Amino acid sequence: MANKTLIFIPTYNEGENIGEIVRQLLALNLDADLLFIDDNSPDGTGNKLDLLASKYSNITVQHRSSKLGIGTAHKAGLQWAYEKGYQNLLTMDCDFTHSPDYIPEFIRHAENADIVVGSRYLQEGSLSTWDKKRLFLTRLGHFLTDKFLHMPYDATGSFRLYRLDRLHKGFLGLIQSPGYSFFFESLFILHQNNYRIIEIPTHLPARTYGHSKMKLSDAIQSLQQLGTLFFERLINPKKFQIPKMNNKIKMQDSIVDPQNWDEYWSRSGGKKSHAIYGLIAIFYRKFIISPSLTKFTKKYFKPTDIILHAGCGSGQVDIEVRKYTTVIPLDISLEALALYQKSNPDTLEVLHGSIFNIPLQDSSIDGIYNLGVMEHFNPEEIHSILTEFRRVLKPGGTVLLFWPPKFGISVLALKGIHFILNNVLNKNIQLHPHEITHIVSRKQAKTILEYSGLQLKAYSFGITDLFTHAIIIGERKTAT
Repeated sequence: MANKTLIFIPTYNEGENIGEIVRQLLALNLDADLLFIDDNSPDGTGNKLDLLASKYSNITVQHRSSKLGIGTAHKAGLQWAYEKGYQNLLTMDCDFTHSPDYIPEFIRHAENADIVVGSRYLQEGSLSTWDKKRLFLTRLGHFLTDKFLHMPYDATGSFRLYRLDRLHKGFLGLIQSPGYSFFFESLFILHQNNYRIIEIPTHLPARTYGHSKMKLSDAIQSLQQLGTLFFERLINPKKFQIPKMNNKIKMQDSIVDPQNWDEYWSRSGGKKSHAIYGLIAIFYRKFIISPSLTKFTKKYFKPTDIILHAGCGSGQVDIEVRKYTTVIPLDISLEALALYQKSNPDTLEVLHGSIFNIPLQDSSIDGIYNLGVMEHFNPEEIHSILTEFRRVLKPGGTVLLFWPPKFGISVLALKGIHFILNNVLNKNIQLHPHEITHIVSRKQAKTILEYSGLQLKAYSFGITDLFTHAIIIGERKTAT
């Protein structure tokens, strides 16, 4: 790669503008390449770009099959720039609201910043030519991102420069927005990770040609995404930490996941119900389950114990437990393990595997716990899982199971929500993999454990976790 700067422009029906924008960019005589991603524009923009690329060696054109969202286009541009090793990536629109004349100034300021943002609010009268509707939406977006996300920058615009050599590319994996909310979500993530963001004033005229592509539905989606970020920042701020450590994941090949946990843990929040459920689940794990788990861990495990969290999920409940004892996380979902690493960045070992075939030696660990796992399996599968637990436990080792009972509050609530979504609203939504085996009594728990070579030490169901789980403590019998 000869040039260190890449200028990226997404296009959709920009046939009137593309020739002139390229002429102005080339006239700057910058040491820069140009990347265009066209979403199969009906007006022939893609064909015009191909002709320009055949004429100029520093122009690259990528074609997508349809209009897939402005956010996904920018994410693709960023990924391509990282892959090609560019130092700077400047992003801009094709409609001349972003003047190419500002680009040298962006590059100059990038010497002392990680992200340079073109601000529409630093220069008085910058938006004086905009129509009232667009001006209102723009100013509203700026007000909300400032007040709710604590970002004083012009966070909703796309005229910006990224210093890719200073930004950890892991931030791309945290961005979920496919549309216009990409701009404030991406900047929010970088802001949360303490990257240096500076602004330069830019004047934005009215769109020179064509019409604005932002619809009211885009504005509504952006508002929903802003609300999600606001609540997640309050409840689970570690979610936005860029994973900068390469924690070792011991991979197992040929693992079959019939319940598709990867899909569950990788949901982007595209459905409002999934986004709301995700926020409630985060609150539930952090403020209800985590304190209860910490209490029982300190009661039944020693600080010197090595404990396996079998089916660790996102790991939000482990944060306090790991301050007390050593925890090894195991999950069948790579998506879950990636989330675990974000919640627990100092984890030394992460295991990818199935609870039916745990990648540990016989009698090698002091204890095992899991939360909300056993209910997803039938009785024969539960017997296989507990037998495997017994295999890896040391004699006298302890197993701690948080198992939803048939009439637990979370079970009843989830059933009620699914009934409303699917039978009343006809949404055909499954918020959580099916729960097929709920515990019903201490006697049943004792029978299940003994069938697998374990003995019941204690059974609890009460206010500790708001009647959401039966907490079962079992022990591997010592040899007699």
